[in-house]
Amino acid sequence: MELVDTHCHIQSAGIKTGGERITQQLWAKTPEITADSLVTSAAGQSVTRLIVVGCDLEDSQLAADFARTQTNVWASIGIHPHEAKHYAGNEPKKEQFAKLLEQQKVVAVGECGLDYYYDHSPKTDQIELLRYQIELALKTGLPLIFHVREAYDDFWPIFDDYKAMRGVLHSYTDSAANLEKALKRGLFIGVNGIATFTKNPQQLDVYRSVPLTSLLLETDAPFLSPAPFRGKTNEPKQVSVIAEFLAALRKIKPEELASATTANARELFGI
Repeated sequence: MELVDTHCHIQSAGIKTGGERITQQLWAKTPEITADSLVTSAAGQSVTRLIVVGCDLEDSQLAADFARTQTNVWASIGIHPHEAKHYAGNEPKKEQFAKLLEQQKVVAVGECGLDYYYDHSPKTDQIELLRYQIELALKTGLPLIFHVREAYDDFWPIFDDYKAMRGVLHSYTDSAANLEKALKRGLFIGVNGIATFTKNPQQLDVYRSVPLTSLLLETDAPFLSPAPFRGKTNEPKQVSVIAEFLAALRKIKPEELASATTANARELFGI
């Protein structure tokens, strides 16, 4: 059985400076863990490919640098909607970010999108940076990793302004109606440890109904540890726990789910 963690933030594990601030602070609670050790422990649980995802310029550079040191790790560069206010209207910073696309093993743009649950960046800045990253991805032919939270009313019209986009809705927790809209647009659906601890039966129905041909597995490590590991720092190896849970939820064998989701990851990201 072979599994892929299509979304994790392990590039700042075990280092004292660099990377996205909140993520690094969480990794600092387990200083014995390094990015290298996380890759090794993941392989021990059949998680043989990983995508490390950037959330700002520095974090994306760190992701690209780390990916080059590993044979089974690739990078996605992104400016998270929370960080949009630091880049909106700042052309020099945006140009620096765009140059990261020239680096080896960068296979996607994101995570980018809209997050109206929090108010860390103005909506106008989030929209500017979302459009900017979509246009970068379309120029290079790379897929996008989208972060959308309580913002689909704005997200879909923006998405529909462009053509030939490929991508995934990361950490999907929204409605069946928005799932249907995503599937009609050819998007993949990223599912992580939230599926294992949600108490919402409608959300479980959504996870049960995502077609196998559209499903991707992710951890979002170090965040969102699956049950029964709540309260602990999440790691890419926990993809195996998520896979087992989803297989049981869908009443299929774990091997069938692993085969489908690994094929989907390889199709979307070319890894």
